[in-house]
Amino acid sequence: MERLRILMAASEAGPYVRTGGLGDVMGSLPAALGVRGHEVKVVLPRYSTIDSVRHRFSDYLDELAVPDGAEMAVASVERAGDSAPGVEFLFVGNSDYFSRLGLYVDPRNGDDYEDNDRRFAFFARAALELARQTGWRPDIIHVHDWQAALVPAYLKAHYSGDGVLGNSCTVLTIHNLGYQGLFDGERFEGLDLPEEMSYAATGAFEFYDQVNFLKGGIVLADKITTVSPRYAREIQSGDEFGCGLQGVLADRAADLSGIINGVDYSIWSPQADRLIPRRYGLSNLSGKRTSRVELLNRAGLPIREKAPLIGMVTRLTAQKGIDLVVKGADALFALGIQLVILGAGDEKYHRLLRKLERKYPDQLRVFIEFNDRLAHEIQAASDLFLMPSRYEPCGLNQMYALKYGTVPVVRAVGGLADTVSDYNPGTGEGTGFVFEDYTPEAMIAAVRRAVSLFPRRQVWVKLVKAGMRADFSWAASAAGYEQLYQNLMSP
Repeated sequence: MERLRILMAASEAGPYVRTGGLGDVMGSLPAALGVRGHEVKVVLPRYSTIDSVRHRFSDYLDELAVPDGAEMAVASVERAGDSAPGVEFLFVGNSDYFSRLGLYVDPRNGDDYEDNDRRFAFFARAALELARQTGWRPDIIHVHDWQAALVPAYLKAHYSGDGVLGNSCTVLTIHNLGYQGLFDGERFEGLDLPEEMSYAATGAFEFYDQVNFLKGGIVLADKITTVSPRYAREIQSGDEFGCGLQGVLADRAADLSGIINGVDYSIWSPQADRLIPRRYGLSNLSGKRTSRVELLNRAGLPIREKAPLIGMVTRLTAQKGIDLVVKGADALFALGIQLVILGAGDEKYHRLLRKLERKYPDQLRVFIEFNDRLAHEIQAASDLFLMPSRYEPCGLNQMYALKYGTVPVVRAVGGLADTVSDYNPGTGEGTGFVFEDYTPEAMIAAVRRAVSLFPRRQVWVKLVKAGMRADFSWAASAAGYEQLYQNLMSP
């Protein structure tokens, strides 16, 4: 297959900077494409919080001239020294925009930075100028989420006849439609884009008198992808999943597809994991018991062999179904389970979960923090992994759980439905427990089915091993993107 030059632009990528699934994907997808022989350059903002020493940064360009609204600004560009073969991670720096403690939100008050539109407009323009000024001609420009969604617009408005960028095709990946980049309509003027892109009814960026970065990307990109096939269908129908953009997405249905995210099993597998107490695999699950005992001791919970331990590693937000856990808590703990939750998010859920922790001191422990080591330990230690999401574009934790022999209990939405098959007691087939309705009762019924099966050790171990055999490695996902790129370039 033809070797492609792929320029990617995103606001975060592991291991440099990440807040969630976007960072995980951007830490793995470029490397998977590099393994397949493609040349990939990934452009990121140079946040001041990135550890440049750890990642062996070096100067790439001393100065990059970047249009910034009606003026010109200067960016520095650095290159990471620990990139995978075939991949370069490049970081665009500007002290006015990226020398802050938070990526998107001011940690001093919890509010979005007021100039996020200008910050990420500058980033989008800088990504294009980086390619143009170095003479590197990308076949594909692949942008991710609203923070990079202006790239297709700038490409069409300012570079359509450019000798370096004029023939590049664009792909926009939506990792979560709930985050769109919305700004007051009057701020469009500062973006240096044609006025018609803001016209009511017809403008790519116009959204109920606001500027919508993600909508502009959806309208103007050559192809759009989401991170699971089911989510690609869901977001075209109704506000529950479409978040007000379902009509725009339905109009682009022929150019919209879903490619499930992959898992980096060099990081997320019990055979290779350096962050868990003891490694284990299909042939010997004893390390899972060791992890279970150590987590319960760390959490200060009693060790109960007959009580399933449920893990949750999640953002504590409405999207993730935390309200179902809170509303269904009494019925959930009446099943005799123990629950360990790791995450942070909305303050109201912090308070409610702390209250439940006091009510069920021998059954619930909540860690309100971001802790990568503990996330790995919970995956390895738990018997069940609960993801009762209201919506879930893809989800990675359920795929991690499968590999760790931690049976997922999930709602049948988005990527959860695409990756977990419901256990069938008649045939013994399946990899987890799936429920449909977004209600505490439906969630409790699924957990009850799991709890009733847990004492049947032979059957349970068979279910555990079926999940461990599932393969969601990046190889298949990268092949899907590769095919999309090839189709896009075909005459």
